[in-house]
Amino acid sequence: MNIEVTRINEGVCGDPDKFVELTNAAYVYQLREIAENIAENKSERPVILLSGPSGSGKTTTAFMIAKMLGEMGCRTHTLSMDNYFKSLSAEEKELSAQGKIDLESPNRIDKELLNRQIEAINDCRAVDIPKYDFAASKRDGVKMTFERQQGELVIFEGIHALNPDVITVPDSMLCKLYVSVRSRITKGGIVLHPSKVRLMRRMIRDRNFRKRSLAETMNMFHSVEAGENKYIMPYKHRSDYDIDTFMAYEMNVYRDSLLDELRGMTDIPELSDVTAVMAALAPLDSEFVPKDSLIREFIGKGEFKY
Repeated sequence: MNIEVTRINEGVCGDPDKFVELTNAAYVYQLREIAENIAENKSERPVILLSGPSGSGKTTTAFMIAKMLGEMGCRTHTLSMDNYFKSLSAEEKELSAQGKIDLESPNRIDKELLNRQIEAINDCRAVDIPKYDFAASKRDGVKMTFERQQGELVIFEGIHALNPDVITVPDSMLCKLYVSVRSRITKGGIVLHPSKVRLMRRMIRDRNFRKRSLAETMNMFHSVEAGENKYIMPYKHRSDYDIDTFMAYEMNVYRDSLLDELRGMTDIPELSDVTAVMAALAPLDSEFVPKDSLIREFIGKGEFKY
C-alpha cells in the first residue's frame, strides 16, 4: 500500500487524536482477526512462530497478540528465540570484534535444543528455558523452568522463526506469522521503501536506549539489510499470516527528533529520500501516541516491558 505525505498531513493537522485512533484501530483489527483464528486452532497448533526483520515491531506485535488471546480466555506465553543462541568461544569473540563473524547467521542458534524444547512444550512437558547474556556473548544458566498447560499457547519470537533449517518440528503443530513494514510513503516522485521506515525506527530507538548515534546506526544498515535478505526474506512466504506494522503517523512523531541530524548527513546519499519525506511531514507530538501503540517500542514510555 502507498500513502501520500499530503494525506498523512491532512490527518495529523486536521484531527490528530482521531487520526492516531483510527490508525491504531486498524492495526488492532488486523491483529484481532489473526488472534481469533489462532484461538480457534489452539488445540492443533499451540505453538506460534513470529518472525520479521529488525525494526519491524516483532516484540510489540507478539505482546499485543498474547494480550488479545488472554482476553479471549487463552493464556499465552511469549518466549524469545534469542535465548537459544550458542555461546561464542574466545576465538569467535575476537573475530566478532573484527567484524569477521556473521552474528545474524542461523547457525548461531542451538537448533537441536530449540526443536527438542518446542516438541516438549507442544506435549506439555516441562523444559528449562536457557538464558543468553548478550554482554558476555554466552548462554548463562536457566532463565526459567516452563511447562505449558493444556489449552495454553506459546509464541516464539525471533528473526529465524520461519527458517525451515532452524525450525524442524512438523508444521502441523505450528502457526506462523511474519511481521514487517509493508506500506510505502510517497512524495511527488519519491517512494520511500519500507526498509527506510524501519531504519528510522532503529535510529530513534538506538539513540534513545542504546547510546548510538544516527551515523552508527546507519553504518550498520547495509550489514543488517544483507542479513535480512539472506536469512529472513526468503522464508516470509512460509507464514500463515502477513502483518503490516506501518503506522501512518509514525514518521511525523520521529520528525523533530531526527530531522536536524538527518539534514547534516548529506554525505550519505541514501538518506536523501528519508530527509525529503521527513521535512515534508507535519510534526506530531509523542503525547498523541497511546501507551499501547506499536511505535512505543521505539520511542519509549509504552505499556509493554521490553
